[in-house]
Amino acid sequence: MSQMRAVLDTCVMFPTVMREVLLGVAGQGLYTPQWSERILEEWARAARKLGPTGEPQARGEIALVRAAWPKAEITWNPSLESRLWLPDPADVHVLAAAIAGSADVIVTMNASDFPRGTLAEEGLSRVDPDAFLLGFWQAHPELVADVGNRVLATACQLSGKDWEMRALLKKARLPRLAKALSQPG
Repeated sequence: MSQMRAVLDTCVMFPTVMREVLLGVAGQGLYTPQWSERILEEWARAARKLGPTGEPQARGEIALVRAAWPKAEITWNPSLESRLWLPDPADVHVLAAAIAGSADVIVTMNASDFPRGTLAEEGLSRVDPDAFLLGFWQAHPELVADVGNRVLATACQLSGKDWEMRALLKKARLPRLAKALSQPG
């Protein structure tokens, strides 16, 4: 059986903790992440709102992500986008990446921008990152818990705060995963 391929939308790549958990789970071999140059560029531009160091820091993180996942970046013929439609035309490139990469799913927080019927016509579905990660936790709790613990340790180290798993993942908009990973083992 081939491994699930998932296009990670900009909105799940830019929040650091969410991205680290998603890529950590991919690093455990549970799915293959995909994105496009435009998704990464949107991440870099979105990081500007963090202040003058936001975009340069994001570009450094993007370089590391590209190095860690050299086959994840999808390209396609521009004519592909011309035949596609989504409620927000600015999201068509994400759908094009998913089609060109033969993805199974788009991981996004923007459900209304990716209607299920439209995606189904292309053999795709969409899922929010919390449900996506919770599914992996249900199938491989120890692997996902290991990723969560590594992300928690890094967050504590980088922030200088003593984060708890549940609070960190809830803040990262992963409330169901937060609950799952906070249950006594």
